[in-house]
Amino acid sequence: MPAPSRPAEAGPFSLAIDAMGGDHAPESVLDGLELAAERHPHARFLLVGDEARLGALLALRPRAAKVCSLRHAPEAIAGDMKPTAALRVRGSSMRVAIDAVASREAAGVVSAGNTGALMALAKIVVKTLPEIDRPALAAIGPSARGDVVMLDLGANVQCDARNLVEFAVMGDAFARAVLGLTNPTLGLLNVGSEELKGDERVRLAAETLRDSHIGANFRGFVEGHDIAAGTVDVIVTDGFTGNVALKTGEGALKLMRDLLRQVFTSSIPARVGYLLARPALDRLREWMDPRRYNGAVLIGLNGVVVKSHGGTDALGFAHAVDVAMDMVTHRFNDTIRDGLAKLSETPPRLAAGAR
Repeated sequence: MPAPSRPAEAGPFSLAIDAMGGDHAPESVLDGLELAAERHPHARFLLVGDEARLGALLALRPRAAKVCSLRHAPEAIAGDMKPTAALRVRGSSMRVAIDAVASREAAGVVSAGNTGALMALAKIVVKTLPEIDRPALAAIGPSARGDVVMLDLGANVQCDARNLVEFAVMGDAFARAVLGLTNPTLGLLNVGSEELKGDERVRLAAETLRDSHIGANFRGFVEGHDIAAGTVDVIVTDGFTGNVALKTGEGALKLMRDLLRQVFTSSIPARVGYLLARPALDRLREWMDPRRYNGAVLIGLNGVVVKSHGGTDALGFAHAVDVAMDMVTHRFNDTIRDGLAKLSETPPRLAAGAR
């Protein structure tokens, strides 16, 4: 099959794709789009990067070639580049892809590149929704009851009560768009479930949420163990606490995998036991596969911005594209705007003591 021609670049595109971002780019990105194109045959992707290289690779991936248009970007953001330096590289694949979102040529962007650079570029170029004080980083993870949404995961180390309330509204919209939940339940992460626990900003945020349009689904304070238990569908917290909880959970999962490996290789009877338990263990491995949860989202911006893990493979990148497409298809930002409009009708508890 010959390399695809460069079609007329008339928007809007469903998504702009940073083809050069990630540890195994661009091959892993295009392999992911080959899978994503099968799931989203009507989508249109603006593929940004080294045009000559991408054209040759697309020729080997016919499904992706049908849904992709190429745009040349001569540079790529290195994984160790500081965000301030990345802002000055206007010809990078990440910047050109983000520019397409800012100009409304694309509804969203997916990148497996430098996280700090992506967050900085998205905030400055795409900008936040007018009603949002700060964007938040959200992601989906496993729990005993199914998938759980958690935010903020590190975009905002310090938050006030207003930020937490906005995160809750955005988390509610995210769970509806991506998880397909009609009435997602929400909880504020705290040091205890009692109403008097925590500092003033957390208590004030809880009072505001109880009085808001999502008050019927607000379950109050939840603790660290509630994340894995799946007590609620959406966990809301500040970026400092959320990032610590995220890294702790990742470490616990890795420890569990390592311990299982040690147990089942420790002796001949243990190896026999592994063979007997293998079907169940394969289901467990599939359920806990990090590629299923690939795709952290910077929400609260004037467009969809999804960060894929830099070291993921084709399946993981395809999952990140799935997340972005769900948000675009379900008009995620419109749902946030509706939620914030309803929030403005809530009694103004946040006027005092919010910070």
